[in-house]
Amino acid sequence: NKLESFGVKALCNCESLERITIPLKDGLITDDDVFMGCDNLHQVDLIEGHLHETIAALHLEEWRNDMDVEINSINLILPNADSGRW
Repeated sequence: NKLESFGVKALCNCESLERITIPLKDGLITDDDVFMGCDNLHQVDLIEGHLHETIAALHLEEWRNDMDVEINSINLILPNADSGRW
């Protein structure tokens, strides 16, 4: 599975989010309110290419495994998350 886009308010009010790394990809962020209410977000890292390829190139096995667990967790939550649309 690949992340195609962040929907409207996808990470809205995610107060625990401090840093995020996302690929530079046209159409990934589709709304200005994606990070609304993420008051602790200090850093957004934009990388070229595919995120998994970039992580693999770093050769940081433990970190890569942790990220795989987190990504899998997000992939389980996102399909069932309320999109905020009424």
